[in-house]
Amino acid sequence: MVKKRGKPVSFDAMVKFFLMHYNIPTKKDIDRLTSKVERLEKLIKKISSAKFRHAVTGPGKGKPGQGKSGMTASDMVLNAIKNSKKGAGFTDIQAKTNFDDKKLRNIIFRLNKLERIKRKSRGLYVVP
Repeated sequence: MVKKRGKPVSFDAMVKFFLMHYNIPTKKDIDRLTSKVERLEKLIKKISSAKFRHAVTGPGKGKPGQGKSGMTASDMVLNAIKNSKKGAGFTDIQAKTNFDDKKLRNIIFRLNKLERIKRKSRGLYVVP
């Protein structure tokens, strides 16, 4: 019996098949993405300059995300430690700041790493 020969497959068709089958981006896809990214960058630049102008001239002159008191969480913990004469314990700081355990531990770790507070003993913190 004689084998049937199918249509010969062109090289271009084979390349297109592999590109589509394996989701390989083409030059056209990359150019399209590049133009979208450039449009987004322009929009971000425009928005950030508008926010900067609003922040300088606007009503809220504190840093964003600090709440009404104008103090960061680290500042609140640092003040709680400063106000105690012999050093502040973990529960004392927690009572003054009303922060949960995890947040307070992270803040104390960061302040200690920055050397803004010292550990006098386990669970007792002082300002150097």
